Amino acid sequence: MKTSQFLAAVTSSVVLLAGSLAGCSDQKTDAPVSTPADFAAKAADWVNEFQPSTLSRDEQLAEMAWFTGAAKDLRGMSINVASESLTTHEYESTQLTKAFFDITGIKVTHDLIQEGDVIEKLQTQMQTGENVYDAYVNDSDLIGTHARYGYVVPLSDFMAGDGAGVTSPTLDLEDFIGISFTTGPDGKIYQLPDQQFANLYWFRYDWFTTPAIQEQFESIYGYPLGVPVNWSAYEDIAEFFSVHVKEIDGERVYGHMDYGKKDPSLGWRFTDAWLSMAGAGDAGIPNGLPVDEWGIRVEDCRPVGSSVSRGGATNGPAAVYALSKYMDWLKRFAPPEAGGMTFSEAGPVPAQGHIAQQIFWYTTFTADMIKPELAVVNEDGTPKWRMAPSPHGPYWSEGMKLGYQDTGSWTLLKSTPLERRKAAWLYAQFVTAKTVSLKKTLVGLTPIRKSDLDAQAMTDLAPKLGGLVEFYRSPARTLWTPTGTNVPDYPKLAQLWWANVANAVSGEVSPQVAMDTLAQQQDRIMERLEQHGVLGECGPALNEPRENQYWLDQPGAPKAKLANEKPQGETVPYDELIKVWAEG
Repeated sequence: MKTSQFLAAVTSSVVLLAGSLAGCSDQKTDAPVSTPADFAAKAADWVNEFQPSTLSRDEQLAEMAWFTGAAKDLRGMSINVASESLTTHEYESTQLTKAFFDITGIKVTHDLIQEGDVIEKLQTQMQTGENVYDAYVNDSDLIGTHARYGYVVPLSDFMAGDGAGVTSPTLDLEDFIGISFTTGPDGKIYQLPDQQFANLYWFRYDWFTTPAIQEQFESIYGYPLGVPVNWSAYEDIAEFFSVHVKEIDGERVYGHMDYGKKDPSLGWRFTDAWLSMAGAGDAGIPNGLPVDEWGIRVEDCRPVGSSVSRGGATNGPAAVYALSKYMDWLKRFAPPEAGGMTFSEAGPVPAQGHIAQQIFWYTTFTADMIKPELAVVNEDGTPKWRMAPSPHGPYWSEGMKLGYQDTGSWTLLKSTPLERRKAAWLYAQFVTAKTVSLKKTLVGLTPIRKSDLDAQAMTDLAPKLGGLVEFYRSPARTLWTPTGTNVPDYPKLAQLWWANVANAVSGEVSPQVAMDTLAQQQDRIMERLEQHGVLGECGPALNEPRENQYWLDQPGAPKAKLANEKPQGETVPYDELIKVWAEG
């Protein structure tokens, strides 16, 4: 049955139910609270909260009526789910759990914990079989892990099997813009996207369009100030504001912002996108094949190595270049205190008004960057800043991913008892349902559905969001993707990155030695996984080491060192870029 037909049919039932209830509204009853009348009435109240929506009110009521009916045999249950602490998840935890209980009779405790704790709880449950939580909102970065270990329920199988009766006919998986990120090498969907945000280029549009500043830049560098297309232009702009401009309105300004403290968040900085932006991997969307942005090569779904000697690119020239540039820009162009900051400490700094641009800025900070009292917001509520595609390094080429997109996704484990898993699956669908999703997107600004992005409400809000809506509506967004399926064990491998990067930042080792060590450590872990044989037919099968030059002479990644790693800077006017996006 098509979605529209289903909604029409259920809408008719809801209208009939409402009519019959109206006819007996004066009768006394000792019925419990959880009667069909009560569920229908509360659903109607909550639909008032879930505005605007891409569905009509009748369609919303029909969708909610389906949830009420699907939960009939699960009412009275209490389940527990976990996610990291984001505005989107706060809305789910404080509001959508109440709505879900009122509409289904299932009580949900939605815990908000740190991202690292989510991974820890997830690992504990996978390793012990103890049901710690009934569902997790877990980054799709673990898709390669989930698809190989066998602990996670493939949603494709669940929706066709044990979960068929609790799978919404209006789920509309094709409407999820991140569904390819949660699909394993076997073509099965393992997770359901709940929220998404990208890392993009951020800059002070008001400064970049000031004639005197534009003239000064072009007189020094010989080309117009604008959105940098490549890292050469980004570096020139960083130098320009930090060294030549120095002050605006009496305030010291900087052309770059980053963070460098030895902390797990330093690893995210690199695993999320830094090497892909530089161009270390191969072409391929959502991730490079055969070599991805972590530098891991796969052959027939099997990881075969990350060292150049095994055909990987983790310690190749492009990766070493990327780390070297990160260190150089942090030292020369960022505020002095940036080197001692973590991700969470550095995040709010651009909003303070003295940063000209940031190459790597998460759109999850958008809501915090548009508050009226900030130095980067105009009196009319529009931002003084904009977001745009991040520039790429000299090793990048067309067809490669260009940045990172975080996709927090609902994940069900086989260790969760079936009835609890069904209830959790209902909740996961509820908080992503079309009745709810547009309102949730407006609250948290982490869109997951194409239908929401196309909505008039998003068009109306766009002028205050600095390019967020335009980016997500553009074809460019497909170049921003999470970690992919080449990474066979995300938790074990990801923890290697921050310590090795920090050793280079502190001066203990050179960038080359840091990346050599990282590549060797990744290979050792994958070698152990291969020996244990726990990852099945897509587990690691490492190549025997060869001379680096053999692999550097092959097409694609790993790529040989370029004679010129700083080509001519190239920029594009932001307003022209927006027009290109709009034209699709």
